Amino acid sequence: MHLFESFFPNEIQSSTYEIPFEEWYEKGYRGVIFDIDNTLVPHGADADERSIALFTRLREIGYKTMLLSNNKEPRVKRFNEPIGSGYICKAGKPGERNYLKAMEGMGTTRENTLFVGDQLFTDIWGAKRVGLYSILVRPLDPREEIQIVMKRYLERIVLFFYEKEKRKKKTG
Repeated sequence: MHLFESFFPNEIQSSTYEIPFEEWYEKGYRGVIFDIDNTLVPHGADADERSIALFTRLREIGYKTMLLSNNKEPRVKRFNEPIGSGYICKAGKPGERNYLKAMEGMGTTRENTLFVGDQLFTDIWGAKRVGLYSILVRPLDPREEIQIVMKRYLERIVLFFYEKEKRKKKTG
């Protein structure tokens, strides 16, 4: 096992809005847990037409959804108002408790829940710790708070080894 493997996502997509959710539904997935900032909208932004349309589409497909954010309630609630998803704020990611609580709230299991987020050391690590299929998306907005900028440098190292491991599995 590689030193960084516990941080490796199951897959990487360039954007949340490019994930083929219909295909995942056909494979038996029924719930999606999302991070908000830089996953669905730029950091601190309200829901926009694209994010509202995504949640409408997910409901039409048949998914249950949950927002899992380390932000405080006023920010999460404001984002969620036009979306109408379940949500958990001050989630304490990468701690496991609220990932489990999110699945409980949706009535889903580890086997049929996807997780989508933009940060390896909070979002993806937490999802992997509870056994969820995790999709890392590229951050929507390059302007971020200094503590996140510092984490991004470390993420680049982990992603270098992720890509190296992926190439090795393809050729080996």
